[in-house]
Amino acid sequence: MPDVDPLETAWNEDEVAVMHRLRDWAVAFDELNRHLGTWVGLSPSDANAFGQVLWAERAGTPLSPAQLARQIGMTSGATSVLVDRLETAGHVTRHRESTDRRRVTLRTTEAARAANEAFLGFAGREVAGALRASDDDEVRSALAFLDRMTTAAAAANGRLSGHERGGRA
Repeated sequence: MPDVDPLETAWNEDEVAVMHRLRDWAVAFDELNRHLGTWVGLSPSDANAFGQVLWAERAGTPLSPAQLARQIGMTSGATSVLVDRLETAGHVTRHRESTDRRRVTLRTTEAARAANEAFLGFAGREVAGALRASDDDEVRSALAFLDRMTTAAAAANGRLSGHERGGRA
């Protein structure tokens, strides 16, 4: 990836529009997540955690509490309390399913998966329709672009995690 100074680069209208659309998607997705929270009776931060656990489980890579903490930007202690709330509310369970019995993974409950499916059935029609209306080349191009943007953001986040406020190391 080229090293580009964002403050010294002349951006064209389409590049600026792309950044605005990415922001718009992030805002709209965050709002959908808040609606999911309301739908299943969770606060926005708990709904975010629930969504992370659900998507990881569906991808076949269930999260540990430590992985969840990193993904949602919370301390391990705060995440433990959050997972306790999700467990008490009947949304997730802790499992010791590996040969290392100390390793805990988080799984959603059947009732939570059913509630999420009901939400998606009601609220996911427009997003599913937009994706299905895209041709294969468009989807592949979007995937490649989003992969580059995600890699770039992850690299920036990695660099930032070692710096104090104001850019001091």
